[in-house]
Amino acid sequence: MDLLVYSADWCRDCREAKRFLATHSIPYTEINIETTPGAADKVIAQTGKRGIPQFVLDGKWIQPYKPGQGFLHDEMSELFGVNAGCK
Repeated sequence: MDLLVYSADWCRDCREAKRFLATHSIPYTEINIETTPGAADKVIAQTGKRGIPQFVLDGKWIQPYKPGQGFLHDEMSELFGVNAGCK
């Protein structure tokens, strides 16, 4: 499994996404859109917006949150095959 996480330090949903991944020992590579040249443009090109966090799992782009609702614990738990009870 190859997981990239597009994020930024100021993003609350990004921190929650990374906390979820760490809690479940899911390895990932973080790409900070503020410090990685071209990263923000790539997010926009792939998703049509600058919304983060974004997961890229084995080449497939996934938005792990919903605006106003936050991180999608249940959906991401199912996707990664982990227990949703560990939030």
